[in-house]
Formats: sequence, C-alpha cells, structure tokens
Amino acid sequence: MLPAAREHLLTNATADRYLRTVTEGAARVADRIAGTDRPFTGIAPEHLALEVDTVDLDRPLGDASAALDELNDVYLRDAVYFHHPRYLAHLNCPVVIPALLGEAVLSAVNSSLDTWDQSAGGTLIEQRLIDWTAQRIGLGPLADGIFTSGGSQSNLQALLLAREEALAASGLPRAQALPRLRVLASAAGHFSVQKSAKLLGLAPDAVVTVEVDADRRMRPAALDRALESCRRDGSIVMAVVATAGTTDFGSIDPLPEIARRCAAAGVWLHVDAAYGCGLLASRTRRHLLDGIEQADSVTVDYHKSFFQPVSSSALLVRDGRTLRHATYHADYLNPERMVAERIPNQVNKSLQTTRRFDALKLWMTLRIMGADAIGELFDDVVDRAAAAWNLLGEDPRFEVVTRSQLSTVVFRYLPTGPGRVYADAANLHARKALAASGDAVVAGTTVDGRQFLKFTLLNPETTIDDIAAVVELVAEHAGRYVEHAIGPVLACTAS
Repeated sequence: MLPAAREHLLTNATADRYLRTVTEGAARVADRIAGTDRPFTGIAPEHLALEVDTVDLDRPLGDASAALDELNDVYLRDAVYFHHPRYLAHLNCPVVIPALLGEAVLSAVNSSLDTWDQSAGGTLIEQRLIDWTAQRIGLGPLADGIFTSGGSQSNLQALLLAREEALAASGLPRAQALPRLRVLASAAGHFSVQKSAKLLGLAPDAVVTVEVDADRRMRPAALDRALESCRRDGSIVMAVVATAGTTDFGSIDPLPEIARRCAAAGVWLHVDAAYGCGLLASRTRRHLLDGIEQADSVTVDYHKSFFQPVSSSALLVRDGRTLRHATYHADYLNPERMVAERIPNQVNKSLQTTRRFDALKLWMTLRIMGADAIGELFDDVVDRAAAAWNLLGEDPRFEVVTRSQLSTVVFRYLPTGPGRVYADAANLHARKALAASGDAVVAGTTVDGRQFLKFTLLNPETTIDDIAAVVELVAEHAGRYVEHAIGPVLACTAS
C-alpha cells in the first residue's frame, strides 16, 4: 500500500487511479456542458465570493468526487460558457475536441518546452508548427518563431526584437538612442502596444497613434505624415504596428500599402494578427491578409480563430536570427556549446523558461480535422457577423458602426425624441441587465466617446435567430431604462 500522499502522484503505479479520476472529471464537465441552457447564471461577484471564501484550503476533502461536488458550486455552476450560442461578448471561442484531446495528453505528460532534454519530440512538433504557420503566412525560408502565452506576450517580444534592431542600426549609444525610439500604431490597435512600450523602457510618448479611416483601418497617408514628423524631429521609428483584426471592429489595416512604406523607410513592420489569423486557414478569405507576408514579425492567436483552448499562440519572424535578442545561456540549462552541437533548445527563442507544450493542441487539431475544417468554422462566424450587421442595420431602433471584415458587430440602441440623451446610459444598463439575467452575454466599448455594444461572433453554432433574440432582449432592457428615465421628465413638462 502506497503512503497516502504518493497515491496522488501520477506514476506507473497510479495510472489506473489517474484514468478513473480524470474520466470522472471529464464526465462531470460533459454533463454540465450538455445541460447548459444559457451562457451565464448572472451571479454577482460578491455572492460567489462568499462561497469561495468559505472553502478551508487547509482541510482537504481527500476524495475526488467530493472535490468535484464542491467545484460545481464554486466554479462549474457559474462559469461563463463560451460554447453557448448566445455568448457574444469577447474573443473567446468554443474549442474543438481534438485540441482537448491534446490538452489531456500534454497536461499528463507535462513536458516543458524549454530544452530538448525536457521535451524531445515536443520540441520538434512545436518547431514544425512554427514552420507550417510561417509558410501559411509566406514569410520565407529564414522564418522562425516561438509559441507564447497570448497576443500580448507576442506583441511584447516582437517590439523587443524591433527595439534591439533599431538601437543597433542607429549607431548611437544606447542611452542616447532609447528615448528617441517611436512606435507607430493604429488608433484602433491593441492596448498591449502601449503596455509593451512601457515594459521596454521607452519614453512615455513613444507610441504615436496613427489616424484611422471610417472603417477603422490605418490611413496610409496618415502613416506618411507620422513617419515624416518623426524624421523631422529626430525620432527613430523602431516599428510600425499594423493590425489584422482589431478587437472592436475586426478591421484589417491596408497591409500592402503599409508594408511598402515600411520598406522604403527601413522600418520594422509588425502585424498583430491575433484575431485575423484564422484567415490563414480560409479557402475563400485568405486574400484579406495579402501583404502580411512582407511583415518582419507576426502575432497569431490560435486560441481565438483556430478554436484552440487557452493558451495557444505564437510569434513568427521573417528572419529567425532576430530571435537572438531573447537569448541568454545558462550553464545548467542551455550552455552555448549546445548551439554548436545543433541541440534545439526552444528557450533560446522565448521570453519564458518553463513553458507548456501548447503546440500539441494545434497538432492534434490539424492531424484529426485539418486546416480546411478550421477555415470553414471561421468562415461560418464571419458570414454570421455579416448577417447580424444587416439585421441591425435594417432595424431603426439601432445604430451600427462600420461593417467588420471579420466577426464583430458594433452597435447601440438609439432612443428617439427626449430619450436620445439617455442613449449611453441605456446601452450600459442593457449590457449589465442582460448579463445579470444570464440569457446572453455581450460586450461593450466606446466609439468617439459614446457607449456602444458589441457582438463578437466566434461560435459557428450561433444562428441568426440567436442573434435576433439577443437584439430583442437588448431593446427591451434599454427601452425599459429609457421609459423610466424620461417618465419624471415628461411629468415635469406636463405640470
């Protein structure tokens, strides 16, 4: 009989226990998902916190079934379920089953993808997927990359590489050149660009916002002006960040025009395709990414439009040699002699040391489903967003912003008459009331200082009927708010 503590270790002696335990857990999750009739229960944070806070972590239950019962109350019952067709909020996708199979395998084997002697085949599988993605992008024979935790990390590492390349090219002392570095980014781009600039020690005004057009795409003429302004004031443009799928609008910047300008100016071009990377698998919309092959670096988030579980992302670079800026050698881990011995240590390319074998999820997906199937799923949600845009555009109760190239729809309920002044408050209320009801979950954002709502469609099971039903719920909640708000106003006017 094994000592009690050792019974919980996964070893050759406990493989049967592992199988029973994990099977029970998977069965519980399957039952919960099969029985979920709405994306969220609407529970308030303070109420759920009471249940979590009462758990005594110093008194173990000692039994998997009991722990799963408890987990139902503190997590599963009130989780936000992205697989539900009326979850329409953020860039969260339902996940494909082959990827979950990969997740089960990688969690149990627990390879760490930093060095060859911790991962072996995992290293080669990750590298093969990097090569596959680079080929889909069209980056060329010198391309390389690394899996990351997400788009923010990928953008940070891309700008790190761009910073080091710019500093080397400047010919100036580092302390003198660093404050002059600038990053030109779309006004509709991701906030991680600003965060990365701060983490990289750039000046507070290092990120220069480039104007966008009515479709929320970077204006090439505005980029020209920004480049010229930096040239005149002696700033060094270390990178231009273009976006292939903005978070709010699903906009894809005019990549060929931006790439030409970056090439002419000798500036690093980074394309944040965290959202739009699903187009790499589309047989009908791949052309929307034309120009991405000219980038120096590209961010992809497989856990968005490739329907992978979090986390599964990567940074790709045109010239793999630039990844040396993230390389440090430790005698106990990846000594320099291993480079000469051609031992593939992925830590040489990564900001992380210990790192999960997240690439396995994508590997299993491609080997079971294939890329075309992924592309079909993404095409489905893009089609659904177009239908939703038409639906809202034809409804006089709503105002719709630019038509997305991907799968977002930004809109707002727009009251008429004296209720118009309550539009912002009504839309904020509608979003909160909808979430509290649990009937649906939608996102919110601001456009030109006004409050808007947003559908982010990443579930191919979401139908136009689901969207129409949620639209009606939004109208009901917002309309009721306006009625209550203008009631006292009308009463005062009548008196």
